Amino acid sequence: MLKELNLVIDYIEDRLTDDLSLERISEYAGVSDYHFRKIFFYLSGMTLSEYIKNRRLSEANKELLRGEKVTDVAFKYGYQSVDGFTRAFKKWSGCLPSDVIKTGVTKSFPKFSFVITVKGGTAMEFRIEEKPMFNLVGVSKRVPMQFEGVNNEIVKLAESITEEQREEMHSLQNLEPYEIVNASYDADAHFLKEEGDLTHMIGVLTTENKISDRLDKVPVEACTWAIFPNEGPFPSALQETMAKTYSEWLPSSDYEVIHAPSFSFTKMDVYKKDYAYSEVWIPVRKK
Repeated sequence: MLKELNLVIDYIEDRLTDDLSLERISEYAGVSDYHFRKIFFYLSGMTLSEYIKNRRLSEANKELLRGEKVTDVAFKYGYQSVDGFTRAFKKWSGCLPSDVIKTGVTKSFPKFSFVITVKGGTAMEFRIEEKPMFNLVGVSKRVPMQFEGVNNEIVKLAESITEEQREEMHSLQNLEPYEIVNASYDADAHFLKEEGDLTHMIGVLTTENKISDRLDKVPVEACTWAIFPNEGPFPSALQETMAKTYSEWLPSSDYEVIHAPSFSFTKMDVYKKDYAYSEVWIPVRKK
């Protein structure tokens, strides 16, 4: 996967001035669009579109230093107007394109290169399971994407669950892992944006289809699941496991993530403060 990622980086580099669609990049990478965007995001810390924008503006900066006209540079790197380019350039660099020409001020964003980094030598425990089609049912809302710390919007969602909703969820629950799960899906533009929201559901897995209006329902097709158990301080151990799943396990595995909800559950330790056992369930398929 690392070799393929670096080949994709070269592919992007050769086409910075082209109309470069993210779907075409994923096609070149030989994996699904959804899988590639997620892997890139977790490995690099930014979205694929953000990387391309940064590289284009960095190259534009070089051309402005060589004395190229702002208008020519703006259109060369895909901006429809000089105003649009000026706004993007100022937000990225902190100065106007004209300042680069006048003063020689510069900012750069180098091309990425992915390398193998050995971290701690700790093996990731996981198992693979097949599961038939089921429904996720529960309460849901749009929340900000957040990868560290406690997400206060999810806390508010949990606090909003009524006793009637809780009772119905428990009555419907009839599939492993037989736990209240936290599911995430429908991230804004599938990680096309640096920031945004996703839908978070607190609910259960069920084969039942008769659901009251009190609960939301999300059908999930039959598929393969990669399951990652973890234990430690909550929520950091859970979040670290999720990050390592995408940044370390998936790139080196024979699987790719598919466009379906992922979910986790957590069982707090009654004897240790802020300590828990959790499992992360990721929908995958063989490459």
